[in-house]
Amino acid sequence: MAKKQEATYPPISPVPYHVGIIMDGNGRWAKRRGLPRQMGHRAGVNNIQPVLEGCVEFGVKVLTIYAFSTENWHRPPEEVSGLMQLLGYTIRRRLSELHKNGVQIRHSGRLEGINPELQEQIRHALEVTKNNDRIILNVAFNYGGRSEILDAVRQIIRDGIDPDELTEEVFSRYLYTGDLPDPDLIIRTGGEYRLSNFLIWQAAYSEYYTTPTYWPDFDKDELYKALAEYAARERRFGRVPDATPA
Repeated sequence: MAKKQEATYPPISPVPYHVGIIMDGNGRWAKRRGLPRQMGHRAGVNNIQPVLEGCVEFGVKVLTIYAFSTENWHRPPEEVSGLMQLLGYTIRRRLSELHKNGVQIRHSGRLEGINPELQEQIRHALEVTKNNDRIILNVAFNYGGRSEILDAVRQIIRDGIDPDELTEEVFSRYLYTGDLPDPDLIIRTGGEYRLSNFLIWQAAYSEYYTTPTYWPDFDKDELYKALAEYAARERRFGRVPDATPA
């Protein structure tokens, strides 16, 4: 049987430095196939690696993935427990490979509420990969944009920051993503059109891209389409382009 030829992709410019992905549609993907929701989540986790590799190939430097929101605690207990177990399993199985490939893992979100064993696994992954610089994989786990802003405000108060010295730049440093640039592009799979409490401060001027493709089916071709559309847009940041006299 002939080996499938690897797809070639024309160069994209500009490439977004930081991409955020709301990985939606795992449950619906499973339902369409008559499978339990947990199988959809497992398929979704397995899809992170090829998308991460695509980001490296296309030149993305930071990938933030929305893995588990603060609102997800309201899902059925067995589903929440399965998601926690899946993250622990993924860290144990993938950490060595990610480290070998130069991936720096970061965590955005609260560790409180996560079981101590999983907390330790997360801390271990951060420590092992902290000096890698090929790409940053920022995992938003037990994350909520409003909670992030509240946590930042509380810490600013504790630190006694003078209100007159509080700028957007200072405030941004207190967020979970403190030393990361704001995302250039937010991708949402599964056909929805909302941010769902994801990077709501950081995404103020991000470009937004949505696709009906469910996350487990979002492959390198789909990633390329999103990056190509981003490259074709004109980012104005509220400004009016310079007018050229006729």
